[in-house]
Amino acid sequence: MDLWQYEREALAEGYTLVCGCDEAGAGPLAGPVYAAAVILPMGADIPGLNDSKKLAEKKREALFPIIQEIAQYWSVASVSAKEIDETDILSARMKAMQLAMDGLPQFPDFALIDGNRDHGKTAAITVPHRCVVKGDSLSASIAAASILAKVSRDHFMLEMAEQYPQYRFEQHKGYGTKLHYELLRTYGPSPIHRRTFLKNL
Repeated sequence: MDLWQYEREALAEGYTLVCGCDEAGAGPLAGPVYAAAVILPMGADIPGLNDSKKLAEKKREALFPIIQEIAQYWSVASVSAKEIDETDILSARMKAMQLAMDGLPQFPDFALIDGNRDHGKTAAITVPHRCVVKGDSLSASIAAASILAKVSRDHFMLEMAEQYPQYRFEQHKGYGTKLHYELLRTYGPSPIHRRTFLKNL
């Protein structure tokens, strides 16, 4: 499978700096949503590069510094649980992705965005872009972004596990597992829980 097709098509259209963008953490009950933007040198060989959800944690962790080293430019951004509650998760996802692109040392002139949405109620992708459904499995730069976003978020949730040990964030990273719901019923929400996600407690 050719992971560079979408990048090549954008370059053929005359764009020169094409980034891939993806987010992680849309579904959890706690913690921020993270996004990453990555510009890879065309054809860069990163063995095992794939959608972060399809990779074991150990593999993601191993690829994390390799992607940072090989990438021409990369950037990671996040939007807090508080802001997710104040807006909505779709807007927060779009804002995180746009913030990640804004954080690149050189601004991309085109973006490949994972998924089929490019705007929410309060935020939108402002860079010329193309939405790619399942892009994290189809585009090298989106796959790289998915790994940076996921691993960065996991690292943040491990820090939160030390701050709020009773929730055992190190085990579920904020996702709505049976254990997480049990602990929420015992302790109530923490400052990093998304109140709007806790309707069925």
